[in-house]
Amino acid sequence: MTTREGRDAVAPRSGGAAAPGGVAPGPGAAAAPGGADSPGMVPNPTLSRSARAGRRTEDEQLLSRPELVQPAAADFTQTDPWRVLRITGEFVAGFDALAHVGAAVAIFGSARTRREDPDYAACVELARRLGEHGFAVISGGGPGIMEAANRGAVEAQAVSVGCNIELPHEQQVNPYVQIPVNFRYFFVRKTMFMKYAEGFVIFPGGFGTLDEMFEALTLVQTGKVQNFPIVLFNRRFWSGLIEWFKQTMLAEGKIAPKDMELMLVTDSIEEACEAIVRCYERRCWEAKQRAAADPMTGGPPGRVARPEHAGEHTDAAPEQ
Repeated sequence: MTTREGRDAVAPRSGGAAAPGGVAPGPGAAAAPGGADSPGMVPNPTLSRSARAGRRTEDEQLLSRPELVQPAAADFTQTDPWRVLRITGEFVAGFDALAHVGAAVAIFGSARTRREDPDYAACVELARRLGEHGFAVISGGGPGIMEAANRGAVEAQAVSVGCNIELPHEQQVNPYVQIPVNFRYFFVRKTMFMKYAEGFVIFPGGFGTLDEMFEALTLVQTGKVQNFPIVLFNRRFWSGLIEWFKQTMLAEGKIAPKDMELMLVTDSIEEACEAIVRCYERRCWEAKQRAAADPMTGGPPGRVARPEHAGEHTDAAPEQ
């Protein structure tokens, strides 16, 4: 792997930056839990529209059971057939925004992690090293560990992507995101993480972090994704869960012994970085071997310079 060269560094956005269009958070709008109101966060008015209007999010509406008695004149934009078109559009916009990012690593962790937390510093350093190896970094675009991941990418002059999601409270983007992509549907966003990442690094976090971890483990275990490293950073935090895997799931035959090898648990930035780089290079080597045997199958995963649209806001979730 080689370091990206010749790319201008992108400075983080100013902490006082106004939201696109100059829209200020509405009065009474719910604040995000944890560190979402930390200094430097940039309001995301597109994904805050439901919170400001007091409406249900698109995900909540999609997952709601149909009313037993439909209104006589239902708004067709609130029907499931119309939502299918919306979802399709979100997939298309997401693919278009991320298709040329190149080899990337997705980093997850708590939005509540503070900047003085050792995990924050470790995440910045790991993301920086991955960026120096030529990887783009993809996060959820929010504060905490997500901010640390994007910050490390910017320090390495690597591509920094933030996939923001609509939630019931006001949404903000951390100032280190160069390519912000908005989503209203969790499953569309999760598809983008899996499709465009060469591996996951998972720092301590809550239910959302665990959701991403188990999604990746399931797809690797079932062979849906190949050569996909899953790194769990911070042994102390993950040790209880790993022990439960061994003492309960494995002991009762719910998983196979080899399933315990699907993840790497470490406190070492060097080990985490090496595991991802090594797996990526092995994948490239295997792709080259396949290409040599059959040129029609193509070569290794793409590696491109910083996209021309870096820094522009991409809305996979179109305005309503």
